[in-house]
Amino acid sequence: MSRALILIDIQEGMDSPLWGARNNPDAEHNAARLLSQFRDAGAPLFHVYHLSTRATSPLHPDNGGTKIKAIVAPRDGEPVYSKQTNSAFIGTALESDLRNAGVTGVVIAGLSTPQCISTSVRMAANLGFDTWLAHDACAAFETHADNSWSDGAPKMTADDIHRAEVSMLHGEFCRADSTDAILEALT
Repeated sequence: MSRALILIDIQEGMDSPLWGARNNPDAEHNAARLLSQFRDAGAPLFHVYHLSTRATSPLHPDNGGTKIKAIVAPRDGEPVYSKQTNSAFIGTALESDLRNAGVTGVVIAGLSTPQCISTSVRMAANLGFDTWLAHDACAAFETHADNSWSDGAPKMTADDIHRAEVSMLHGEFCRADSTDAILEALT
């Protein structure tokens, strides 16, 4: 099986205080460890970043946060895709490029767990890729206090959201595992 790494939305704008409190401060470090392993092995890897259409988003092109963080920055020749939806597969050539490279399995990591990571994991599985999620190479943000639909329910912490989302994905759409376990399985 050929397995590729897909890093999603690890961008400078994700450090904006507008997102709220975040869990897993080591997510980018763990994503960098995966990236290093894939580079060393000469295995396929793909970078995806978000270009928001919402003018107030830290990931809108006019707001200076679209650049991929230096810790996982693409090197010359590594495929890079920009997207405007939650899925790394919609509006990009990612699926066809994976298939053209003979990839049948993927490892997904990035930001944020309940949005673009969850959507991309679900879609990768639905497209037939054997999908692994590096749960400690992802992170979530707390719900906002002004979440009007919640009818006064308490705000969820970033860790609650992350754990709930990974729990829903694992076994149904992916194999969720730690970076260490994935690195070990790849050797």
